[in-house]
Amino acid sequence: MSYGDPNNPYGQQQQPAQPGYGYPQAPPVQPYGQGGGYGAPMEMPGGVKAARVMLFVIAGLQVIGAIGAALTALAIAAAQEDPTLKNDIQFQQLADMSTGAIWGVTVLILAWGVFAIVLGAKLGNGGNGIRITTMVFGIITAILGIYPFVVIGLAHTVLAILVAVFVGKSDAAAWFSRPRH
Repeated sequence: MSYGDPNNPYGQQQQPAQPGYGYPQAPPVQPYGQGGGYGAPMEMPGGVKAARVMLFVIAGLQVIGAIGAALTALAIAAAQEDPTLKNDIQFQQLADMSTGAIWGVTVLILAWGVFAIVLGAKLGNGGNGIRITTMVFGIITAILGIYPFVVIGLAHTVLAILVAVFVGKSDAAAWFSRPRH
Protein backbone atom coordinates (compact mmCIF):
# COMPACT_ATOMS: atom_id res chain seq x y z
CA MET A 1 0.00 0.00 0.00
CA SER A 2 1.35 3.38 -0.95
CA TYR A 3 0.90 6.62 1.02
CA GLY A 4 1.75 8.89 -1.86
CA ASP A 5 4.52 11.40 -2.10
CA PRO A 6 5.78 12.33 1.41
CA ASN A 7 6.67 15.82 0.13
CA ASN A 8 3.15 16.55 -1.12
CA PRO A 9 1.43 18.74 1.50
CA TYR A 10 -2.02 17.79 0.15
CA GLY A 11 -1.49 14.08 0.14
CA GLN A 12 -2.23 11.66 2.95
CA GLN A 13 0.56 11.76 5.47
CA GLN A 14 1.82 8.90 7.55
CA GLN A 15 1.46 9.59 11.25
CA PRO A 16 4.49 8.76 13.34
CA ALA A 17 3.89 6.24 16.10
CA GLN A 18 3.66 7.56 19.64
CA PRO A 19 6.01 5.93 22.09
CA GLY A 20 4.20 4.04 24.83
CA TYR A 21 6.71 4.58 27.58
CA GLY A 22 7.96 7.45 29.76
CA TYR A 23 6.13 9.84 32.05
CA PRO A 24 2.44 10.58 31.43
CA GLN A 25 1.58 14.00 30.13
CA ALA A 26 0.62 16.53 32.83
CA PRO A 27 -2.74 18.34 32.65
CA PRO A 28 -2.62 21.90 31.34
CA VAL A 29 -1.74 24.52 33.92
CA GLN A 30 -4.42 27.11 34.70
CA PRO A 31 -4.03 30.25 36.76
CA TYR A 32 -5.55 29.82 40.22
CA GLY A 33 -7.82 32.79 39.70
CA GLN A 34 -9.81 31.00 36.98
CA GLY A 35 -10.94 27.98 38.91
CA GLY A 36 -7.99 25.66 38.38
CA GLY A 37 -5.96 26.29 41.52
CA TYR A 38 -4.85 23.79 44.05
CA GLY A 39 -6.63 25.47 46.94
CA ALA A 40 -4.63 28.69 46.61
CA PRO A 41 -6.75 31.62 47.79
CA MET A 42 -7.44 34.48 45.45
CA GLU A 43 -6.23 37.83 46.80
CA MET A 44 -8.70 40.67 47.19
CA PRO A 45 -8.19 43.20 44.36
CA GLY A 46 -6.77 46.58 45.26
CA GLY A 47 -9.93 48.40 44.23
CA VAL A 48 -12.03 46.33 46.62
CA LYS A 49 -9.52 46.97 49.42
CA ALA A 50 -9.71 50.70 48.69
CA ALA A 51 -13.52 50.57 48.65
CA ARG A 52 -13.45 48.86 52.04
CA VAL A 53 -11.28 51.61 53.51
CA MET A 54 -13.51 54.28 51.97
CA LEU A 55 -16.59 52.67 53.50
CA PHE A 56 -14.95 52.87 56.91
CA VAL A 57 -14.07 56.53 56.28
CA ILE A 58 -17.69 57.21 55.31
CA ALA A 59 -18.76 55.52 58.55
CA GLY A 60 -16.42 57.78 60.51
CA LEU A 61 -17.86 60.85 58.80
CA GLN A 62 -21.34 59.58 59.64
CA VAL A 63 -20.39 59.30 63.32
CA ILE A 64 -19.09 62.88 63.25
CA GLY A 65 -22.35 63.98 61.61
CA ALA A 66 -24.41 62.10 64.21
CA ILE A 67 -22.49 63.80 67.02
CA GLY A 68 -23.10 67.19 65.39
CA ALA A 69 -26.82 66.49 64.99
CA ALA A 70 -27.10 65.29 68.60
CA LEU A 71 -25.35 68.43 69.86
CA THR A 72 -27.70 70.53 67.75
CA ALA A 73 -30.74 68.79 69.24
CA LEU A 74 -29.39 69.26 72.77
CA ALA A 75 -28.60 72.93 72.14
CA ILE A 76 -32.04 73.66 70.71
CA ALA A 77 -33.75 71.85 73.59
CA ALA A 78 -31.72 73.81 76.13
CA ALA A 79 -32.25 77.14 74.35
CA GLN A 80 -36.03 76.65 74.10
CA GLU A 81 -36.16 76.89 77.87
CA ASP A 82 -34.16 80.15 78.00
CA PRO A 83 -36.53 83.06 78.82
CA THR A 84 -34.25 85.68 77.24
CA LEU A 85 -34.64 84.09 73.80
CA LYS A 86 -38.46 83.96 73.89
CA ASN A 87 -38.72 87.33 72.08
CA ASP A 88 -35.98 86.65 69.48
CA ILE A 89 -37.79 85.98 66.19
CA GLN A 90 -34.81 84.42 64.40
CA PHE A 91 -34.25 82.01 67.25
CA GLN A 92 -37.93 81.17 67.44
CA GLN A 93 -37.82 80.06 63.80
CA LEU A 94 -34.95 77.75 64.70
CA ALA A 95 -36.63 76.66 67.92
CA ASP A 96 -39.79 75.70 66.04
CA MET A 97 -37.89 72.72 64.71
CA SER A 98 -38.87 69.67 66.64
CA THR A 99 -36.01 68.22 68.66
CA GLY A 100 -37.62 64.83 68.12
CA ALA A 101 -37.15 65.23 64.37
CA ILE A 102 -33.52 66.17 64.89
CA TRP A 103 -33.04 63.09 67.07
CA GLY A 104 -34.65 61.01 64.32
CA VAL A 105 -32.21 62.42 61.77
CA THR A 106 -29.39 61.66 64.22
CA VAL A 107 -30.48 58.02 64.38
CA LEU A 108 -30.71 57.82 60.58
CA ILE A 109 -27.20 59.28 60.21
CA LEU A 110 -25.84 56.79 62.72
CA ALA A 111 -27.69 53.88 61.07
CA TRP A 112 -26.23 54.82 57.68
CA GLY A 113 -22.77 54.74 59.25
CA VAL A 114 -23.40 51.31 60.77
CA PHE A 115 -24.58 50.11 57.35
CA ALA A 116 -21.29 51.34 55.84
CA ILE A 117 -19.33 49.41 58.49
CA VAL A 118 -21.32 46.23 57.84
CA LEU A 119 -20.75 46.51 54.09
CA GLY A 120 -17.05 47.15 54.61
CA ALA A 121 -16.78 44.09 56.82
CA LYS A 122 -18.66 41.91 54.33
CA LEU A 123 -16.49 42.84 51.32
CA GLY A 124 -13.91 40.25 52.35
CA ASN A 125 -16.11 37.19 52.04
CA GLY A 126 -19.40 38.38 50.57
CA GLY A 127 -20.96 37.31 47.33
CA ASN A 128 -22.40 39.19 44.40
CA GLY A 129 -25.32 40.46 46.51
CA ILE A 130 -22.89 42.36 48.74
CA ARG A 131 -21.28 43.81 45.62
CA ILE A 132 -24.63 45.05 44.26
CA THR A 133 -25.67 46.39 47.69
CA THR A 134 -22.37 48.25 48.03
CA MET A 135 -22.78 49.82 44.59
CA VAL A 136 -26.34 50.94 45.44
CA PHE A 137 -25.10 52.25 48.81
CA GLY A 138 -22.39 54.25 47.03
CA ILE A 139 -24.82 55.74 44.51
CA ILE A 140 -27.39 56.72 47.16
CA THR A 141 -24.67 58.18 49.39
CA ALA A 142 -23.31 60.20 46.46
CA ILE A 143 -26.76 61.59 45.70
CA LEU A 144 -27.40 62.43 49.36
CA GLY A 145 -23.97 64.05 49.61
CA ILE A 146 -24.72 66.42 46.74
CA TYR A 147 -27.58 68.22 48.51
CA PRO A 148 -25.75 69.76 51.46
CA PHE A 149 -22.80 70.67 49.23
CA VAL A 150 -20.42 71.54 52.03
CA VAL A 151 -16.99 70.06 52.69
CA ILE A 152 -18.39 66.94 54.37
CA GLY A 153 -21.02 66.54 51.64
CA LEU A 154 -18.31 66.82 49.00
CA ALA A 155 -16.19 64.23 50.81
CA HIS A 156 -19.18 61.88 51.01
CA THR A 157 -19.92 62.35 47.32
CA VAL A 158 -16.36 61.70 46.16
CA LEU A 159 -15.85 58.70 48.45
CA ALA A 160 -19.21 57.19 47.52
CA ILE A 161 -18.56 57.54 43.78
CA LEU A 162 -15.18 55.88 44.19
CA VAL A 163 -16.72 53.04 46.21
CA ALA A 164 -19.32 52.41 43.50
CA VAL A 165 -16.69 52.52 40.73
CA PHE A 166 -14.16 50.29 42.50
CA VAL A 167 -16.75 47.67 43.41
CA GLY A 168 -18.26 47.80 39.92
CA LYS A 169 -15.02 46.98 38.08
CA SER A 170 -14.46 43.63 36.40
CA ASP A 171 -11.75 42.45 38.82
CA ALA A 172 -14.14 43.13 41.68
CA ALA A 173 -16.84 41.13 39.87
CA ALA A 174 -14.39 38.23 39.61
CA TRP A 175 -13.62 38.55 43.33
CA PHE A 176 -17.27 38.45 44.37
CA SER A 177 -18.16 35.57 42.04
CA ARG A 178 -15.17 33.40 42.98
CA PRO A 179 -15.81 29.87 44.23
CA ARG A 180 -15.93 29.51 48.00
CA HIS A 181 -14.85 26.42 49.86
